[in-house]
Amino acid sequence: MKIGIIVHSQTNNTYSVAVKLQKKLQKDGNEVNIKTVDMVGGNKPQSEDIQIENPPDVTVYDGLIFGSPVHAFSLAPAMKIYLEQIPSLHDKKVALYVTKALPLKFTGGTRAIGQMEKICQSKGGNIMGTDIVVWRGDIDKKINELTQKFSLIFEL
Repeated sequence: MKIGIIVHSQTNNTYSVAVKLQKKLQKDGNEVNIKTVDMVGGNKPQSEDIQIENPPDVTVYDGLIFGSPVHAFSLAPAMKIYLEQIPSLHDKKVALYVTKALPLKFTGGTRAIGQMEKICQSKGGNIMGTDIVVWRGDIDKKINELTQKFSLIFEL
């Protein structure tokens, strides 16, 4: 299966999860590419008028994994804008994850995942799984759990 992992990462945490996912999915026999969602002018939002630089094309993939940090208790603006401009995810398997620093439930992880789900479903995407990675404690264990969970979604 040809899988695209499309991430927005401000601190490299979200990207590092993507790299581990890529390794696991490739080991399982999939063709996997990581593409980043970058803002024109850098990855720190300077205004509400965010533009995406070279938006990744989703049409070339059978399955997609979208990853984003939580930003101000919500989905990062760059990922939200990127997802909203995708024309279609019709008939695509989709998995979603977010990374965040704060372990408390009310700090935006569930909200960010919900925002991603809503947008992807509105584009016809088939949401197969979601996860929240809290960047505390045994982070390697949490990332390994995510990679195992997502590898089952994209089994050949």
